[in-house]
Amino acid sequence: MGLRTVYLAVALGTVLLTGACASGDAAAGAAEAKNGKVALTIKSRNGAHAFKVEVAKTPAEQEKGLMFRTNIPKDEGMIFSPYPGEGGPPRDANFWMKNTPSPLDIIFIRADGTIARIAENTVPFSEVPIPSGEPVAAVLEINGGRSGELGIAEGDKVSWGK
Repeated sequence: MGLRTVYLAVALGTVLLTGACASGDAAAGAAEAKNGKVALTIKSRNGAHAFKVEVAKTPAEQEKGLMFRTNIPKDEGMIFSPYPGEGGPPRDANFWMKNTPSPLDIIFIRADGTIARIAENTVPFSEVPIPSGEPVAAVLEINGGRSGELGIAEGDKVSWGK
């Protein structure tokens, strides 16, 4: 599933996220970044939850997102952060599930890294817009139901290699 409607239209160019790893292993983080993945951590009331996420860097990657994927590992996903550098303010985001056969949890992230909203178990192939509900700086997609399994909630803190 990729960036949709307004979100893609306001992307301010290519996002370059590089290899700082949540575990502190800079070499591993750099290798992951070269492979298109970075470490991402969500800190919730019941602890830290680690993911390896693909970074949607280009407009084409952002538009495609996780479309057509049927086997997403349980601790993987995709991060969309289309506001590179200091000049890109948070914006309202709208996603959809067109051409996406797997249910996803879509996690909308504020500029301070806190979770603004979680759209849980989105409906595969739906073209109904899924809004952020407020301006956000990034969006994370993970397997549907995973945030509930892990106890991830609005207000939890998200960090990833940038």
